[in-house]
Amino acid sequence: MNVQLAYLSQFQEPAGYLDFARIGPPSLAVARTVAQATESLARDPSAALTGLELEARGARAAAARLLSCAPHEVAFVSSTSHALFAAAAGLDGGVVLVPRGEFPANVYPWLRFQERGGLRPRWIDSGAITADVLREHLDDDVKALAVSAVDATTGHRAPLGALKEVLGEDRLLVVDAVQGLGAVPLEVAAADVLACGGQKWLRAGWGAALLLVRDRVADRLAPGLGGWSGVQAPFGVRHPTPPLAGAVAHTATNPDLTAVAALGAAIDLVLSAGETNIARQIARTLASLLDAARAAGAEVLVPREPAGIARVRLPGRDPASTHAALDAAGLTTTLRGGWIRLSPHATTPADTADRLRAALTPRRETHT
Repeated sequence: MNVQLAYLSQFQEPAGYLDFARIGPPSLAVARTVAQATESLARDPSAALTGLELEARGARAAAARLLSCAPHEVAFVSSTSHALFAAAAGLDGGVVLVPRGEFPANVYPWLRFQERGGLRPRWIDSGAITADVLREHLDDDVKALAVSAVDATTGHRAPLGALKEVLGEDRLLVVDAVQGLGAVPLEVAAADVLACGGQKWLRAGWGAALLLVRDRVADRLAPGLGGWSGVQAPFGVRHPTPPLAGAVAHTATNPDLTAVAALGAAIDLVLSAGETNIARQIARTLASLLDAARAAGAEVLVPREPAGIARVRLPGRDPASTHAALDAAGLTTTLRGGWIRLSPHATTPADTADRLRAALTPRRETHT
């Protein structure tokens, strides 16, 4: 196993946990960071605040490494949805393409802001988004494409680099990366705007998310959600004052610094272990789980380039009963659309595949 033991030792999720696409149990380092910050704030708030501000700078530097960007190009907001709303609030005058079936977090920002003069969503109904599919939907009205780096249901990994190449410099690629960042290497350099909460594959818990706005598109995004934390001289007498440079211009207020510190600790773990090493182990684990499911007679749906998510079901059996059987066997999964979604991590024990096969295998009735 190439994932470093120091990384593996940081996690103690329940045995049989296969639901990282829903929520990733935080690491011991994250839990310790939150506990220490809370204790410090209770004991000496002023000193704690100074310390947390320093940690936020370190977290921003770590995030910049992960996203291959300059530190000022990334800011902290409260959630993936918050970051996507900031993108929708900053763009107007045309159409944004959105694949049909996108997770709702990547749909509602565009729906809400089209009513306020923002980009009008136009749906792509061709299933998995590819460069060829995108090319067929482009016209002079299209200003942006909004897409998940990894589809939350199917596990399809969007070809971000190819999509950006088709879009060109004049159109924006807005990426929801919450289902991939930290689990698989993504073509983050292709994203003009990127949103990612820390609660899933990064395993940082709730409360902080990354908002990336690259310099190459900064002048095209108005600070539609930008509040006092994103302007120069916020305590001046006259307002509005000019926005600050960088992604911080799109923040409504200061972030939860405890959550930011936790996110920084989580990103440090990913960087130390290596995203490629984590992805390699996730791929091995997922392949083992799917082999076990097939051996038990299950149907398997897995994308050509899996990113940690696949789906299984037992032919002729009610999916709800299958899901209940897995739960009874101590295997945590998600039931969605008639399929059982499996989403393991690099820390999933090897014997989980045997447990899955046993739980999926129909029991034979015995007669005495």
